Amino acid sequence: MDSDDFDHVVKSSLNLASGRLVVLGCTDCIPDAARFDMPAGWTRIRTSRRNLEAAAFPDPDCEDEPEDMEEIRIQAWPAPHSQPDIIKRWTPPDP
Repeated sequence: MDSDDFDHVVKSSLNLASGRLVVLGCTDCIPDAARFDMPAGWTRIRTSRRNLEAAAFPDPDCEDEPEDMEEIRIQAWPAPHSQPDIIKRWTPPDP
């Protein structure tokens, strides 16, 4: 499993009644968000995040550089509803 390549990995269920998955970041505008056609109904979402320590404590001389940015991978597939699952939890170190 590729969880070793990531700092934090979770799975959860999402009911896509419309058959449309919309993905946007916290500063994105809804009209510009990425949209994906999916089968309507329950979908399993796996979100994997890495480079969290560098993103949490960026080098002030390298602000907005790739080395200081979090990377997120989102995977989605049709699946029956199931409980959320924390596969790997990242805990930030004390600053």
